[in-house]
Amino acid sequence: MALGGLTRGLRRLGAGTAGDGAAALRTAGNRVLADSARRAPWMVAAVVATTLVQVVATLLVPAATAVAIDAAVRGDGLGSALGRLALLLMVMTAAMGADELVSAYFGSALTADLRHRLVRSVLGLGTASTRRFPPGDVVARLTENAASPASFLPTLLSALATVLTTLGAVVGLAVIDGRLALTFLAGVPLAVLLLRVFLTQAGDAMLQYQQRLASLAARLLDAHRGARTIRASGTVEQDIDRVLAPLPGLNDSGRAIWSAQRGVSWQISLLVPMLQVAVLAVGGYALSTGSITAGQLVAASSYVALALGIVGVLDSLVALLTCQVGAGRVAEVLDSPRPVTTPVAPVSLPNGRGRLDLRGVRLREGETTVLDGLDLSVHAGTCVALVGRSGAGKSALASLVGRLRDPDDGTVLLDGVDVSTVDPHELRKSVAYAFERPAMLGETVADLIGYGTQPTERGVRQAAEVAQAAGFIRLLPDGVATPLDRAPMSGGELQRLSLARAVLRDARLLVLDDATSSLDTATELKVAEGIDQVRGDRTALVVAHRVATAARADLVAWLDDGRVRAIAPHRRLWSDPGYREIFSARLDAEHDENPDTVVRT
Repeated sequence: MALGGLTRGLRRLGAGTAGDGAAALRTAGNRVLADSARRAPWMVAAVVATTLVQVVATLLVPAATAVAIDAAVRGDGLGSALGRLALLLMVMTAAMGADELVSAYFGSALTADLRHRLVRSVLGLGTASTRRFPPGDVVARLTENAASPASFLPTLLSALATVLTTLGAVVGLAVIDGRLALTFLAGVPLAVLLLRVFLTQAGDAMLQYQQRLASLAARLLDAHRGARTIRASGTVEQDIDRVLAPLPGLNDSGRAIWSAQRGVSWQISLLVPMLQVAVLAVGGYALSTGSITAGQLVAASSYVALALGIVGVLDSLVALLTCQVGAGRVAEVLDSPRPVTTPVAPVSLPNGRGRLDLRGVRLREGETTVLDGLDLSVHAGTCVALVGRSGAGKSALASLVGRLRDPDDGTVLLDGVDVSTVDPHELRKSVAYAFERPAMLGETVADLIGYGTQPTERGVRQAAEVAQAAGFIRLLPDGVATPLDRAPMSGGELQRLSLARAVLRDARLLVLDDATSSLDTATELKVAEGIDQVRGDRTALVVAHRVATAARADLVAWLDDGRVRAIAPHRRLWSDPGYREIFSARLDAEHDENPDTVVRT
């Protein structure tokens, strides 16, 4: 509750002072920060308590100092006055130490919480995350943006403590002499105006700075990933320019922040001594007339210094803006709608061999309709090849059956059960994927093959044999125990490991998404024969670009214009010129590669 009130107050201070983008991002950041703080209420309470103790002690020290000075002048009660002053100083020091400790612990806990939630959200978004949030951008959000809010609560409370201290100091001046407080308050409206101007100028600049920094990180990561292509293309210098393209804008944003801070700082730096001189002049006059004592003048001097500490809020506002923008960029990921939702009451799949039915499936990617009311039935134990031109929706269809994403409309059934209602863990065990570009996950080759399962070494070796991967694995330093960073592999070898991973899952439905594209025709034939032996009577869905792959399938589903144009054996479809045209370019390449093994239909 306390944090919510503080963030609302800060939001009101900056309301209407920044562009809509910056304001919306800061509002989202405040929500994430408040939510994170609610997860650790005792730490919030501890930081608030230590801050309040510091404020009270700080305000009592000048009064205690005045009492000690006046006692020294009178020559009476000096010992007790000094004792009270020493006690106050000890309490204030202890509160400061406790505040530093709890704030550091809270900041670490907040950073860890945000990073865990961010990673969970990115992985939960699946393939959608890479389209909206490039890898470099995610890295920037995970490292810098998720860490910057760690100081939010301590900084916010420090700013609040400064405000409370200023108010208390003004009250202290009023208690000594009302004229002192009125003199100080005369300059407050100008100070508030200057701070509001700063928020107006710095809000958008801070957002632009964070965005351009993330763009720089994204470009650098892309260049690192494509280093071989860049080197081969002879475009090193051009790509250096491309990676560093955001730097001028980053420089402009940084200068805009500094310019806003500098403009306000010099104006406030003139206001501060003017107020201090004015208050002390009034105090000196009051002392000369006997209205106040020497100790009260010293206390007034301390109070005016404490009251002018409000100037330090400017630096706190810069830090708070950084925290809010960082948390807001984390919130953009956390608030992204999930492409796949977890069923409220998950059900189990019945015993079956992987019958697949897609009914009225419609899938859109942005403004493009990839699948448009598609219907397809695959009988249990059947191997169906998905064939179509580039962009026909083959991989999109394959992604639906295991709920890597959900259709916008329609239903996907596995053995008669809507996959959107199935327990996600059970569905993962029942549908195994092998992809065109498999990710190298795990520490060793065995980890990569057994990723997501708990296989035996014998199971890993058998799966490698089926996928025709055992031969090159035996040549590695430690066989399947070889660390991946010591196991250089070609694209074809990596695809064979991905196939071994799919075989190892022993799922009722096997989905091969162009998973043999990097294999030569002869190796692909051996892999296919091994998979057929292991597959037995289970169902297989194969995204096919090669004639040989389509010819080996029981049936071919010909996708065209977002629907199934025909489903029939390959040899029957081959008589259609439109079907043959799909393979024309690939057929020539296969013939050039190995004319003796190309399937002629």
